[in-house]
This record gives sequence, structure tokens and C-alpha cells, in this order.
Amino acid sequence: MIGVIDTDGECAEWAFPAEPGAVRTARHAVRGTLHSWGLESVGEVTVLLVSELVTNSLRYASGPIGVRLERRKQVDGDPSLGPALLVEVSDPLPDPPRERAAGADDEGGRGLYLVAVSARRWGTRHGKSGKTVWFELALPGE
Repeated sequence: MIGVIDTDGECAEWAFPAEPGAVRTARHAVRGTLHSWGLESVGEVTVLLVSELVTNSLRYASGPIGVRLERRKQVDGDPSLGPALLVEVSDPLPDPPRERAAGADDEGGRGLYLVAVSARRWGTRHGKSGKTVWFELALPGE
């Protein structure tokens, strides 16, 4: 891990080097934070999706990979959306990811599909240097 940027309160943020071990380290950091927040109910799906997005960043970008979690009471000020976990994965490559149709025997191509079918909302945005892929999971029982 390059460094823990912030883990206070309702937000946690890390930067990982673009190295193969980053996926495992990101999973561990996310799982530990969700446990400390009492959000085990969304832990496995969050860890899976972070794994997929960090793997995509490793495959296509060189440079640090940012992972950010934010626990929100309501989304965009809209109480009808309820509490959510916002997850962001950033890398220095400006090109947005593309969903692919993976064949039955393909070893890749399912990451964004998994995000799309698992998340309440998801998208991408450009930053000053690179892009961020984000997704939002509803937090049950809050």
C-alpha cells in the first residue's frame, strides 16, 4: 500500500501501487473498514466489486490506484434513496472503461457487468488526472 489517506468517520481512502499485490491489499483494507463500520452485510459484494475494478486498473493503467469508501446517510440530499455506501476506484488512465460481453470460457470481461447488476447506481467521471469508476450499494436496515 502506498498509504492510507484517510480512515476517519464515515470515509476511508487509500492509494495502492499498480502492482499485482494491490488487489489483495485493497480487498483486505476494504473488508477491515466495513467490519469496523458494522457493514458486514454488504462486505462480500463490496470486496468483489473493488477487486474487479482494481484488477481493471492494474490491467490498463500504470500508476497509483485510489480506493475510497464513503458511508452516506442519504444520497445527493434525496431521502428517498436512503443510506448508501459509495465506493470509488481511481486510476491515471483517462479512458472510461467499456462493458464487454464475455464468452462462457473467457477469463475476463465480467467486472463492469458485475458492478452493473450488483450496484444501485454506478458510473464514471473524469478527474484532473485520470478517471474514477464509482458504484453505490444500498445499506439495508439503516
